[in-house]
Amino acid sequence: MSKQFPPLVVMGVSGCGKSTVGALLGRRLDKPFFDGDDFHPTANKEKMGAGIPLTDADREPWLGRLGELLAGKADGGPTVPPIVACSALKRRYRDVLRSYAPDLVFIHLSGTAATIGARMEARAHEFMPRTLLESQFAALEELEADETYLVVDISQPLDVLVESVELKLQKADAGSGLK
Repeated sequence: MSKQFPPLVVMGVSGCGKSTVGALLGRRLDKPFFDGDDFHPTANKEKMGAGIPLTDADREPWLGRLGELLAGKADGGPTVPPIVACSALKRRYRDVLRSYAPDLVFIHLSGTAATIGARMEARAHEFMPRTLLESQFAALEELEADETYLVVDISQPLDVLVESVELKLQKADAGSGLK
């Protein structure tokens, strides 16, 4: 695809499919994809692996790194606006990312705790145990009217979900707008 979309953050609680959807969307839109988890410092990974939720102070340098990546300012960063998988659960985290890339679009993968919990139990994740899911839902703050976003239901088949996101982005580019 030749269309140049703004940087995108595929967001949501752990287990909702951010990495899978982000990678597929990256291939479909011909945009580089980065998994935000790869940019966590070791201390953050160890803390989460022990079942301890991160604090805002833990997240601050990580969000700055992702913001630089989204803005194309990171060393070796992409020249094409990328897609980044990042939980971005709280408004203040999204504000940090948008301070680097004001045209950022959030793609919120939304699903029930039961659906996402079942997915988490069926996978092996490096450092995000199922026990942290409740804290993720508790931390999740709804996107607000002044944020640019799509909300996507994860119960759809994966190919339908990715195609739906692409079509909504194309319609927004054609003037119909996003939320």
